[in-house]
Amino acid sequence: MAAAVITDLLPARALASAPEAELLVDLGAIVANWRDLSARHPGGPVAGVVKADAYGLGAAPVARALAEAGCRHFFVAQFAEGVALRAALGAGPMIAVLGGFPPGADAGAALTPVLNGPADIAAARATGLTGAILHVDTGMERLGLNAAELAAAGDLSSLGLCYVMTHLACADEPGHPLTARQAERFAAVRAALPGLPASFANSAGLFLGEAFASDLARPGCALYGINPTPGQANPMRQVMRLLVPILQIREIAPGTTVGYGASWTASRASRIATISAGYADGYLRALSGRGTGFVDGQAAPLVGRVSMDLITIDVTDAPAARVGGMAELIGPAQTPDQLAALAGTIGYEILTSLGARYRRRHSPA
Repeated sequence: MAAAVITDLLPARALASAPEAELLVDLGAIVANWRDLSARHPGGPVAGVVKADAYGLGAAPVARALAEAGCRHFFVAQFAEGVALRAALGAGPMIAVLGGFPPGADAGAALTPVLNGPADIAAARATGLTGAILHVDTGMERLGLNAAELAAAGDLSSLGLCYVMTHLACADEPGHPLTARQAERFAAVRAALPGLPASFANSAGLFLGEAFASDLARPGCALYGINPTPGQANPMRQVMRLLVPILQIREIAPGTTVGYGASWTASRASRIATISAGYADGYLRALSGRGTGFVDGQAAPLVGRVSMDLITIDVTDAPAARVGGMAELIGPAQTPDQLAALAGTIGYEILTSLGARYRRRHSPA
C-alpha cells in the first residue's frame, strides 16, 4: 500500500499567523428574530432569554444589541450570569434569574429573583425582598410551586411580585394534550392572582395562538435561529456560522484508513483535510462519519472519528480546499438543527456546546 503523501502543510514560519477557528454571530439577525417574535405577541413585550452565554453566542454583545433595539426584559439561569449581565447592560432593563437566588446572594445586585418553591417564598419574606417573579408549575414537574404549595403560600401581596410565570413542557409538539392542560391550569392561577402580570409563552409557545399570550413572553432558542416549530419550515433567521481552519491536506491511496479505530477506508484516491475542531470544542463525537464540512460551498464529508481537537474531511471534490483556508461546519448549508439531527440531539445542545476556543466575532446589529 502506498504511503500517504502530504501535499500541503502549513509552514512553520506561518504558525504565528495561522487562522483561528471563528464563530461569526450576526447580531442584526438576532435582533430581527426578536422583532419578528415581538410582532407575534402584540399584547405585551418579549424578553430575551440569554442564559448559558446567550446559548453559546455571547450574552453581553447579544443582550446589548437587543437592549439597543428596545428589549427591556432579560432572563438568565444563574445568579452569577445575572451579575455579569448587569455589569454589561448597566442600570435599567430587568434581569431575572430563573434559578432564583442562592443562599447569601447580594439582594442589592439589581436582579429579579424567580421564586421557585416554598423555601424561596419564606426567604423572601424573611429578608423583606420585593419585586420577584413567582413561578408556578403547571405540568413540567420541575421548578415552580404546585397547586397545593401555592394554596398554602397564603397572602403574597407583601412580596410585591412583578410577574407570575409558568413554563410549557411540550409547546413544540403540536396537539400534545399537556399543552392545553397547562393553559387551563395557568388560567386558574391567573384568576386567583388578579391584577398580577403573567409570563407564559416560550419560543414555541409564541406560535400557539392567543390562548398563550400574556404580559411577557420569554423566547430563547428562536432568537438564535433554532426552529421553534419542528416539522415545519423554520420561521427564524439563521444567526451564526462556524469557520474552522484547514491545518493539513494529505493525498491517500485507495484502501488507506483514516483516524482512530481505522473506521473509514478510502475507496478511491482521496484528498483528506485535517481541520481544527473536535469534541473538546463542542463538535460532538456522535457526528463521526455523519457531519459535513463545506469549502467554498462544496460539501466535504467528515471521514473517520471526531477526536478531541481534530476532524478530517474528504476534500477530493472540493478543489478550493487549501491549507490556511477555512471549512464551514455550521452555516446556511448546515444549520444547527440539521447538524443536531445527524448527531441525534437538538439544536440547543449544538449551540450551547460551542467551545471557548472559537474566536467569537459579532457583526453589528
